[in-house]
Amino acid sequence: MPIPVRRTRRARLSCRTLVAAAAAALMTALVSPTGAQAQAPVRESKPVHSYADAIRESVWVDTGLDGDGDGRGDRVAVDIVRPREPAATGRKIPVIMDASPYYACCGRGNEGQKKTYDAAGNPVQFPLFYDNYFVPRGYAFVAVDLAGTNRSDGCDDVGGRSDVQSAKAVVDWLNGRARGYTTRTGSDRARATTWSTGKVGMIGKSWDGTIANGVAATGVEGLETIVPIGAISSWYDYFHSQGAPLYNANPSWLSEYVNSPEANGRCGAVQERITTATPYSGDWTRAWSERNHVPDAGKVKASVFVVHGQQDLNVRANQFGQWWDALAARGVERKIWLSQTGHVDPFDFRRADWVRTLHRWFDHYLLGYENGIDREPMADIERAPDRWTTDRVWPPRATERTTLRPGTGAAPGVGTLGRTPAAPGATETFTDDPGLGEIDWAARIDESTAAKAGFVTRPLARDLRLSGSSTVTVTATPSTATAHLTAVLVDLGPDTIRDYAAAGEGITTLTQRSCWGASTSGDSACFKDTEARTADVEFTVVSRGWADLGTWADPGRGRPLTPGTAYTMTLKLAATDHVVPAGHRLALIVGGTDKDLLDPPSTTPTITLDLARTSAKLPLVGGADAFTRATAGTDGARLAPSGRALNGVGHPRSNHPVPGEVR
Repeated sequence: MPIPVRRTRRARLSCRTLVAAAAAALMTALVSPTGAQAQAPVRESKPVHSYADAIRESVWVDTGLDGDGDGRGDRVAVDIVRPREPAATGRKIPVIMDASPYYACCGRGNEGQKKTYDAAGNPVQFPLFYDNYFVPRGYAFVAVDLAGTNRSDGCDDVGGRSDVQSAKAVVDWLNGRARGYTTRTGSDRARATTWSTGKVGMIGKSWDGTIANGVAATGVEGLETIVPIGAISSWYDYFHSQGAPLYNANPSWLSEYVNSPEANGRCGAVQERITTATPYSGDWTRAWSERNHVPDAGKVKASVFVVHGQQDLNVRANQFGQWWDALAARGVERKIWLSQTGHVDPFDFRRADWVRTLHRWFDHYLLGYENGIDREPMADIERAPDRWTTDRVWPPRATERTTLRPGTGAAPGVGTLGRTPAAPGATETFTDDPGLGEIDWAARIDESTAAKAGFVTRPLARDLRLSGSSTVTVTATPSTATAHLTAVLVDLGPDTIRDYAAAGEGITTLTQRSCWGASTSGDSACFKDTEARTADVEFTVVSRGWADLGTWADPGRGRPLTPGTAYTMTLKLAATDHVVPAGHRLALIVGGTDKDLLDPPSTTPTITLDLARTSAKLPLVGGADAFTRATAGTDGARLAPSGRALNGVGHPRSNHPVPGEVR
C-alpha cells in the first residue's frame, strides 16, 4: 500500500518535481530505443532440461464408458514424456496433448511416424516434434490412443462420444478428476496431480485436431488452448453436404480402419450401429448431432488457434469456416493461419515460423508468459507460395456480404455476373454429367457447354478480395425426381499457385533434414525438409459448395422432387480468403455432379435456373462499393484462357492414401 504523506508546501514542490522528472523519463523511453521499455526482455521457455533423461511412462485412464460392451470400463492408453528435473524438485508443469487414432495404424506427419516401445512396453518414440522441442523447455507431452486404437480398450466410434471422452477423460485425470492406472487391467493407481499443473493445450492435424475441437466444446476445466490443424467441426459435413453424399459417405469403415486388430474382433456391433445411425441418404440423425461441435462453441473456454489449407478437399474449408464463425459469435479468443495447400501440416509448409509461433502460443497460454502473441494480428493468409500477409482481425471489419446476380450473355451458358438482376423469365439450362467437374467447367468457362452454367464479371480494374463464407441461392427446375447441385467461385486469370492436386498437396518433401529439439537413439528430432510445389494455372477455384436439391424444404431430410417444379434453396460455400487481381475475372459456375467430389444422383437431370431468382452473396472486403470500383472503367474485353496445360492441377482426391481418410 502507498505510505501516507503529509502535504506541506515543500512536499508539494517535491511531488511536482518528481512528476516532471517522471514525465521526462517516460518521453525518453518512448522515443529512444535505449529506454527501459525497449530493453525489457520477453519471457520465453528455454531448453534447459535433459530430453535423454526425461521420464517416459504409460498410464491407462478410465473413460467411464464401456463402448465394447465387455462389462468393464474402457481404459485408454496415455503415453507420457516429461522432464525429470521439475519432478525432482516438486515443480509442476503444463501438458501438450495430441489424442489420435493413428499412432499404430497409419502414423503421423508426412513421414508416417508411429509410436514405438521397448521390450517392456515403455514408450520410446513419440511421433512429430512436439516432444523433442517442448519437453526440454519444461512441458510434458502426452500422446493418447483413442478408444479401440493401438493399446486402448473400447471401440472407435468416428467422432462420437467415445472419441471425445477418450481425450476429455485424460484432461480430467491431469486435473485429478478421473482415475488412471499403471497397467491396462491392474488396480494400482497413477496420479498426475503430483507433477501436472492441470493446464493442457491440445494440438493435432485432421482427426486429432477434430478431437481437440470436440473436447473444447465440452467446456472441460483445465483445457487452456487448442490448435486444430485441418480439423473437422461437424462430421456430417465431412461425409455429406446439404444432403448430397461426398466420398464414401458412411463413417463405419473408418472405425474398422483405425481400430486395432483386437478391437476389430470385438467392435462389429459398434460399426453396424454407426452404419445404421448415419444413413447414406444424407438425412440428419441424432448420431450426426452427437458429432457436431459447432452448436457447443459457447461452451469453449480455451483459446483456439485454427490452421487450415484453403484447398483442402479432404477436410474441406467449410469445416473451419463454420467453427470460426461460431467461436467469433461467442467471443472466444482465437487466431488463424490459412495456407494455399491442401491437407498439410504447417510444419511442412512454413516450418520455422510455425515452430516459433507455436512456442510463443504455448508459452503464453500454458505458462502464462506475457509475450504479446495475444495482441498480434489475428490472421496470417498465404497469398502466393511462401508469401504471407496479416490481418488485425479476420475477416477484416470492412467485409460486407454483397449480393451479385447472374445474367444472360451472348451465348447459352456463358452469362454475366454483376449487381443488376436478370430480367424476369431469363433462364439458363444444363444437364448433369458425372464425368465432369469444376476443373472441366472452369477450363471452358467462355464456351457454351451442356454440363454447366457460367457467369463472369468483366475484367477487374482493381483487386477484389473475398474474405469469409459465401452462399448461392438458386431457383432450379429439375427434369427428374433427384438432382444434385454444385456452385463454384473461380478466379479466371493466370497465376502460380501451390500445386494442391499433386502428391504432397502443395509441398515437396526433400531428402535433407533439419532438427527441432533434442534427440535420443530411439526418437530423432530431425525431419525431412520441404519446399513449395507450385503450378502455373490459367484459373483458380476459390470456393465450392454442394447440395441435394431434395433438401430444399428441410435441410435435415431429403425428399423426391416433382419434375417440372421450381425449387429454391441456398448452397453454402466453403470459407476462403482470396484476392482476385486486377485484370482477372470472377466467375460463378452452377453445375450438377462435381466429379470426384460429389456422388451423382440416381437420375440424370436437366436443370433450368431462373436467373431472376438466383443470386450469390459474397464476403467482399469493401462491400458493394469495392465491387463497383473493381468492375468500373474496364472495356469489357474478356481474358480468354490461353489453353495452356494445367500441369497436373485437377483434383487431389486421387493423392489421398485412402479416399476420404481424415489423417
